[in-house]
Amino acid sequence: MTQLPATTGLGFKAEHFRDIMAARGALGFLEVHAENYMGEGGVPHAMLAALREDHALSLHGVGLSIGGAEALDRDHLARLRVLIDRYRPESFSEHLAWSSHGAAWLNDLLPLPYTDETLARVCAHVDQVQETLGRRMLLENPATYVTFECSTWTETDFLAEIVRRTGCGLLLDVNNVFVSATNHRYCPRAYLSSFPRHAVAEIHLAGHDTEELPSGPLLIDSHGAPVADPVWTLYAEVLAQTGPLPTLIEWDTDVPEFEVLLGEAARATALLDAVKQGHPDAA
Repeated sequence: MTQLPATTGLGFKAEHFRDIMAARGALGFLEVHAENYMGEGGVPHAMLAALREDHALSLHGVGLSIGGAEALDRDHLARLRVLIDRYRPESFSEHLAWSSHGAAWLNDLLPLPYTDETLARVCAHVDQVQETLGRRMLLENPATYVTFECSTWTETDFLAEIVRRTGCGLLLDVNNVFVSATNHRYCPRAYLSSFPRHAVAEIHLAGHDTEELPSGPLLIDSHGAPVADPVWTLYAEVLAQTGPLPTLIEWDTDVPEFEVLLGEAARATALLDAVKQGHPDAA
């Protein structure tokens, strides 16, 4: 299986199609949400086919409900396999979360208790996905707003054990780390020091919103703002330890002009270049 280049990518938005086509070579890769392309044809596929000719592709799922208590949706998996066979993306990723219950699908990525039972279920689901798709998948760390008293694993140990049992890789969302650390009042650097960095194959950066509560700030992983300065700092520190990794700028709500996204991408590229040139302190 091919891999994403250690460059900067953007999430594809249809309103930016002409800009991207006119700026060939400006981006290292593009990411699309798998569920937006599970139909057989139409304008979305025409756009994606044109973009695929010149760009590496990251396919990011939001609907598998990897952490759900019920069996994975086999029809969804089958459609996902068709999509992967069609476009041969360099990367496929999903979330450590659940989003369905019975016939109900929730418009959110909900957190899990980190227990032995949950671990076994998630590993079985990851194994099923990888076997069905015929490739390694990446699992993304979540942004969370609640924790569970019944949890017996830390999140980083939980992720490391999933990697050990299934052979999957990880997608490290640095903004999610900062959001969760702020919401639960722990140190993001301590979290990252115990993160299984050897398994990270891709990084996500995004913006967040802040709500001031009597208990302190609550951060919302909104994907609707520039990447915050503390997240950039954490990202640079991660790169200094891991070396350059494919990095995606996520901006999914209140989407700005293409030039604004290119500016965010350029900032990530500058940090990647500093590491590539052997100057992580500069980053």
